[in-house]
Amino acid sequence: MATASPNQLSLVSLVIPGRDCERTLANCLQAVCTIKAQPDSRLAEIIFVDDGSHDTTREIACSFDVTLIEGEGRGPGAARNLGWRAAKHPLIWFVDSDCVAEPDALAVLLPFMDDPEFGGVSGSYGTMTDHSLLSRLIHEEIVERHRRMGRRVNFLATFNVLYRRAALEKVGGFDERFLKGQDAELSFRVQAAGYALGFDIRSRVRHYHPTRWRSYLRTQRQQGYWRLFLHTNHQGHSMGDSYSGFVDHVQPPLAMLSLASLPLLAFDRWRWVTIGAFALLLLAQLPMTMRLLMRLKRPSYLAYAAMSAIRAYWRGIGLTHGTLALIKQRLSGKGS
Repeated sequence: MATASPNQLSLVSLVIPGRDCERTLANCLQAVCTIKAQPDSRLAEIIFVDDGSHDTTREIACSFDVTLIEGEGRGPGAARNLGWRAAKHPLIWFVDSDCVAEPDALAVLLPFMDDPEFGGVSGSYGTMTDHSLLSRLIHEEIVERHRRMGRRVNFLATFNVLYRRAALEKVGGFDERFLKGQDAELSFRVQAAGYALGFDIRSRVRHYHPTRWRSYLRTQRQQGYWRLFLHTNHQGHSMGDSYSGFVDHVQPPLAMLSLASLPLLAFDRWRWVTIGAFALLLLAQLPMTMRLLMRLKRPSYLAYAAMSAIRAYWRGIGLTHGTLALIKQRLSGKGS
């Protein structure tokens, strides 16, 4: 029986899920098609999963040399599962539809897969929206966190991640119940299955970061909601991971404590609870704010402290909602 060559064993299928992404999809697909056309490229297949779009997303996808799969509108985790299960090759690269891969984004990740110990490896961000202060704050915070991550990590995000198909099959792919946080949830299970997880900041996809507060805070509320279920299902990560630490995770509860204790301001003996919670929330912004100021040397990044504090309240609202939903589920006997 003929055996596959090493090159065949390391070919890559790319899966891009998307819904109503007509604004960003053409740039996304043009970038990865350029990578696929490079001499000796190991990217052999591009799959776009249209997760129930109502705009011109499908038409844009059909104008590129990609395989189109019709999703069912059940969220990004379900769309990614449809994509990788239809893929032909042993390495699966996931990129989001609002990301534009740099020419060497895949090549930087591939050497990790020469080591069978690694089940997945992810990269970092560039930015497509540096005209907006909000998007710059978001972007530079992510970059600062990535700068502190090592070669081995315990958390992978799916905006730019390469997985072994064997690892995805072993754990059953994405948990489709998670509409947010499904990337972290998957990486926790892949690591629990015995695989190492890698990270290389040199692999970058340029992202359309949010430029409007309303949409950004709505997403943060959703993240807070699903984080409750993530940490309930995967105990041991709530105190921090390779990307975020205890100071980050304690901020939403502090924000909610400062709100819930507002009536105590009327009592001299207890007002310190409200004042203390709010003061601790503000102090929690100092480490990242100072790191951004020291690296970027621009006073405008003082605004990070306000952005992060406001974000904590919206994540806290989502966390509270998630807590109530979990209590309701358990009281009804449905579990989490």
